[in-house]
Amino acid sequence: MANTSSSVRRAALLASAVATLGALTACGGADGTTTAPRQPPTSPDRTATSSSPSEQAAATEPAPSPSAAGGTKQSTRCHTGELRAEVGRMDPGAGQRNFPIVLTNASARTCTVYGYPGAAFVDASGEQLGPDPERAPGSPARVTLAPGDSAWAGLSYSSPEISGARTARPAALLVTPPDEREPIEVPWTAGAVPVSGNASSVSLTVFAPGSGPGQP
Repeated sequence: MANTSSSVRRAALLASAVATLGALTACGGADGTTTAPRQPPTSPDRTATSSSPSEQAAATEPAPSPSAAGGTKQSTRCHTGELRAEVGRMDPGAGQRNFPIVLTNASARTCTVYGYPGAAFVDASGEQLGPDPERAPGSPARVTLAPGDSAWAGLSYSSPEISGARTARPAALLVTPPDEREPIEVPWTAGAVPVSGNASSVSLTVFAPGSGPGQP
């Protein structure tokens, strides 16, 4: 009986050793290196995901908002090349000189202006005279310009004869439409302007529809 039990145990140990040897042989390469275990096939209903940060960002980035016409929304801002600029007739005040800076839509499309213009007096060589104008307090509103329509912003400064500011006579006023970089050069024919000293500041207002008060 003991001999039979010993024979059974030896047979079990021999079978276990054979199984272990077979497993090691399956994982070993012909040159003695070990190969990676085979991965289970991907389930048909699973999709691969990317670990690339840029691809992940692109996957979560919202799509462009479509317009009512079904396309992508585009800015309707008026660009410099679509506008014509001029300085309107002076509207004198109590010790003030006030001019409308007028932008007219010279393009074939409707566009908008919003906020303040950029403005700088320059001499014949293009050098700026005086500091940049200040922005007068105001509430910007979007002005829609159909082809041929205009918007105006006020340019004001104290009369140099009263303020005693040092003056210079500009050759031109450079007018830059809102959110644009390229200015429009407008000849300046209204005489000397303050460039330094007391009460030498020039101010600008926000754009409003039309050509300005008292303008044709």
